[in-house]
Amino acid sequence: MSDVPTGSAPESASTSSSPPSSSASGLEILAHLAPAQQSVLHTLGNAFRSAQGELFLVGGAIRDLLLGIDREYDLDFATSLHPSETRNIGKSLPHSGIYDIGERFGTIGLVLPAEPESIVVEITTFRSESYEPGSRHPDVQFGDSIETDLSRRDFTINAIAVDVINNQLVDPYHGRADLAAGLLRAVGDPAQRFAEDPLRLLRAARFVSQLGFAIEPDTLKAMTEQAESVRDISRERIFSELTRLLCGDYADHGLDVLLETGLFTVAMPELEELAASADGHPGVHREKDLWDHTKRVVVQAPSRPHVRWAALLHDAAKPMTRSVAPNGEVHFFGHERVGADLASRLLRRLNASRQTQQSVRRLVDLHLRPAAYDIETWTDSAVRRLALDAGGDLHDLLDLAAADVTSSRAWKQRAAAERIDGLRRHIADLEAQHALDQLQSPLDGNDLMTMFDRPPGRWIAEVKDYLRELVIDGELDPDDRDTAATLAAARLEQIP
Repeated sequence: MSDVPTGSAPESASTSSSPPSSSASGLEILAHLAPAQQSVLHTLGNAFRSAQGELFLVGGAIRDLLLGIDREYDLDFATSLHPSETRNIGKSLPHSGIYDIGERFGTIGLVLPAEPESIVVEITTFRSESYEPGSRHPDVQFGDSIETDLSRRDFTINAIAVDVINNQLVDPYHGRADLAAGLLRAVGDPAQRFAEDPLRLLRAARFVSQLGFAIEPDTLKAMTEQAESVRDISRERIFSELTRLLCGDYADHGLDVLLETGLFTVAMPELEELAASADGHPGVHREKDLWDHTKRVVVQAPSRPHVRWAALLHDAAKPMTRSVAPNGEVHFFGHERVGADLASRLLRRLNASRQTQQSVRRLVDLHLRPAAYDIETWTDSAVRRLALDAGGDLHDLLDLAAADVTSSRAWKQRAAAERIDGLRRHIADLEAQHALDQLQSPLDGNDLMTMFDRPPGRWIAEVKDYLRELVIDGELDPDDRDTAATLAAARLEQIP
């Protein structure tokens, strides 16, 4: 991991103009919250002080404020008061909702008024929890101090708190120092932290992807030793973490962490052959570094889940479709179709949504088509067919094709970019004439049965497909029902 950037916020992140320094006080950190959030903190601080309770801002907001990342922070708090007391405080304040987000675990949610819109906060009683061997459900007990509460956090950069009442900063595990060093370190004993919740293994790789941090050696060692425990996590949670990792600014480094620790194939066993291509296993032909190419396509693709997943999977079937011609030329015939099947299996096993499964499968299956575009030889009908085959994933497909250029030769990069730009213009011209996703037969099944007084049957699909092909080829206007009826009658005479 020596090549992973260290330091504060990644260059690509949106940052505030003057983030607090790593030695900033609690008051200086809170001053970087938005005015509406500061108002909410002031209101809560006064209420909890009056109730003789403690209240600390914790979690990602503190981490990201110290990194200077400018976004709408979620406001998570820890308190010495029990949930029933927190609920009573919420009732005493102007609010538009109180929620039992996890009252059994000590969490109460409040919706508090603010401008321009309400702010949702979560307030959790100090916790001290332990795990039974083999169980992923903690035995939750309420703690007696913020230090005890922070001791159960996953990483030091997430174990920093600011006292909302007196503005004191609490950093018992030196998280600010790790933020300044760009280092991800488990709180306390890494093996124990990961044994408590194996999802933290994937969260570590995800933080590398999002922040560009390196992983502290003992933490990395524990991740490798406990990689198999990821099998105990629900598939939905694995999919969610992997998706967030793939969408990070440093997704390539996050993927390297997964590979180095063995988490990659534990979480995605379908990609074992892709992982093997990175390891340089005996017998693996490396005329092109498939792993490095895949990572580059991922980070070059727009940070949208469907596109990033397709970027990871677009060439994943190359190792299993590799063949060598008599002249020594290497081919990967049909890798896009095999890869589409592989993508479906992986995403179905991870319980991804049906839309995600369908879109990623389509993108992998079609990813070679845009690269073959030639303004001199592609007709309007060829572009229409591509648009119809891609459906609602058309523009994702073009973005994937643009990202799938990793040659070090500038002329190849320019030529590829010009080819995709030309295809985009061609599509825009055709869309200006007709919406490409509406290029269908001018006559539907009911029209055809009424016109020809025939019962339902296979003949309807054959006639509709025939008319649709004429529309795609530009030989029939999609609104020309009269001509369509004449052509349909002629076609019916040819159908037994």
